[in-house]
Amino acid sequence: MSEIFEFIHKDKSSDARTGKLCLSRGLIETPCFMPVGTQGTVKTLSPGELTESGAQIILGNTYHLYLRPGLEIIAKAGGLHKLISWDKPILTDSGGYQIFSLALLRKITDEGVSFQSHIDGKKIMLTPEEVIRIQQVLGSDIMMPLDECAHYPCAKDHAQQAMERTIAWAKRSKAVNGQWSMVNGKKDNEIRQLLFGIVQGATYDDLRKECAQRIVEIGFEGYAIGGVSVGEPQELMCNIVSVTAPHLPQDKPRYLMGVGMPEDILEAVGLGVDMFDCVIPTRYGRNGTAFTSQGKIIVRNAVYSKDFTSLDPACDCYTCKNFSRAYLRHLFNAEEALGLRLVSLHNIHFYLNLMRQIREAISKDRFLEFKKEFLTKYAH
Repeated sequence: MSEIFEFIHKDKSSDARTGKLCLSRGLIETPCFMPVGTQGTVKTLSPGELTESGAQIILGNTYHLYLRPGLEIIAKAGGLHKLISWDKPILTDSGGYQIFSLALLRKITDEGVSFQSHIDGKKIMLTPEEVIRIQQVLGSDIMMPLDECAHYPCAKDHAQQAMERTIAWAKRSKAVNGQWSMVNGKKDNEIRQLLFGIVQGATYDDLRKECAQRIVEIGFEGYAIGGVSVGEPQELMCNIVSVTAPHLPQDKPRYLMGVGMPEDILEAVGLGVDMFDCVIPTRYGRNGTAFTSQGKIIVRNAVYSKDFTSLDPACDCYTCKNFSRAYLRHLFNAEEALGLRLVSLHNIHFYLNLMRQIREAISKDRFLEFKKEFLTKYAH
């Protein structure tokens, strides 16, 4: 058994599994969902609300935090956790995806990535080593190395080049990873930082298998499947997971990056994935879309103007216990900030509760039954 990941139980009829990820700031039960706090905040929600909803870990983004508020301020605060008043684990993405999707005048070489900030146009050069150093200052519990995320669709030669660069950068990242958080230039020997490897290869099965095998050979505390949710259809995403997951160690956590629709999470759990993150719960919440056990509800719609039932009768979140669909619709139409906060809070609670239900179903060897029951109601 790995000292970091404890495998607990595998569902008898699928590859779904439960486990515990042992981090310095706490234990995480898997499968888990990580609310996304890109810039040090899960949009519209407080750390207290996240804790009450059952969040075990959140995600921050190296690219955005490096640009704003910047490393000097974060270091002076004593690290990212202290700055944002969150005492549970944080995973920080390397920012590779944001560099490739947001940055201006981007240039990729074997050395690293040079680009202009999308905020002020400042010229920046980030290498794999620098990305690790930044995350050491942030003090995150799980760090992701710089990788090259190929767009969809892309030619195989480009996908292979991005894969080779990702592998080379992974080796360089591991070589400089000190495993201990750095605060004001000093090691915090109580906080161990884990480094995950990332598998790329676009939609090409042979590249995915090769990349997984070579990343595993380097050796990391966990493994991520990257380069998904970049525009590919669901069946291709599922194929990428089904091709890649069998080549990842059983005794290490598996993280599917950026995947967040409930139906996609259920599919990936059944293929053996342990960790998920996505902006969907809060992004949809800010736009007035709620996830419920009966499917998605767009609360702005006129049909809810006199509907005094809760968003989801099966939900016990603060929003559902106190407010009606009619009131939420009014808040959105009146452009009141409370509306998007309440729907975002409900969506986060819905996702975290879904993961609890998934873990319970796996432990009882009825994951496929639960999946079918959930999707039948959800698609109603």
